[in-house]
Amino acid sequence: MPTPLSQLGENAVLARLLQQLTTQTPMLTGPGDDCAVVARDSEWDTLLKTDVVVENVHFTPDTLPERIGHKALARAVSDIAAMGGLPEFALVTLLIHPGRSIETAEGIYRGLNRLAARCGVSVAGGETSALPYDGIVINVALTGRVERGRAILRSGGRPGDIICVSGPLGGSFPSGHHLDFEPRLQLARRLMTQGPRPTAMMDLSDGLGADLPRLAQAGGCGFNIRPEQLPLNPGCTPQQGIADGEDYELLLTFDPQDFAQLPHDLRSTLYPIGTLTACATSELTTGWQHFRN
Repeated sequence: MPTPLSQLGENAVLARLLQQLTTQTPMLTGPGDDCAVVARDSEWDTLLKTDVVVENVHFTPDTLPERIGHKALARAVSDIAAMGGLPEFALVTLLIHPGRSIETAEGIYRGLNRLAARCGVSVAGGETSALPYDGIVINVALTGRVERGRAILRSGGRPGDIICVSGPLGGSFPSGHHLDFEPRLQLARRLMTQGPRPTAMMDLSDGLGADLPRLAQAGGCGFNIRPEQLPLNPGCTPQQGIADGEDYELLLTFDPQDFAQLPHDLRSTLYPIGTLTACATSELTTGWQHFRN
C-alpha cells in the first residue's frame, strides 16, 4: 500500500530520495548541506543552490509581489551565505496562473532584482510557465563561489563547540520578517576573513528545533541548549523561538578558544545558546517540516 508523504515528514522523505541520487561527476560536497560544492579552479570552489517559494506555503495570496520576489531570491542567497560564500548567477523559474496580472509578475521581478543588485547577483535568465491552478510558484537556482577548500559545512561541529545564532528568533510570520529579511552575507563573509572561522554553519529556515538537530547530526554530535539564553523577538516565548521557523539567521558553532579570539565587535553580534555534546541523542521541540505542517 502506498505510503503518504504526510506519514513520513520532510526529513524521512529526503532521506529516502537521497538514497536514489546518482553522481556522474565528483563533487566536493553533495546533497545534505545548504549548498553543493564543486571544484572550480585554483582559487575558488563553486556553490550550487536551488530553492522554491509556493503560494499558501511561503506567502499568502495578498502578499505584495515585490515582497514575494525578494523572498524568493533571499532564501537562496541565505544558503550561499551559510557556506561562507558569495552569490553570483541566478536562474528564475516563474509558474503563474494565466488569470494573474502582468503587473503581478513584473512586481515579483522588481523585488527580486532590487535584492540582486544589493547582493551582487546577476539574473542570467530562467523560465516561465502557466500554472494549471490558481497560484504562484517561484524557483531560484543560484550559483556562488567560496575560497577553495574553505566552505563552511554543517558537519564540522565537534563536542564542546559553542552553539550561536546571529540574531533574534520567533514571530517571523506575524512580524513580516519572513518576507523582508536581509540574508546574512556580510556577517558570514566577515567570519570568513576577519576572525577564526566557525566549525559549522547553516541558515535557520525551518526553525531552531528542526535545523539544530540536522547540524548536530551531520557532525555526529548531540546538543544542549539553554532556552533562557535564546535571543527572542519582542513578544515571543522560547518555544516560539525554537519552533516558529523562517528566521533566516545563521546557526553557527565555534571552538571555545576560537570564539574568545573573535574581534569584540564581531563576537558581540553573536548569541551563544548552548554547546554541542558527545551524546548523539538530544530532545528539542521540532520546527517546521514540509508534508507534516
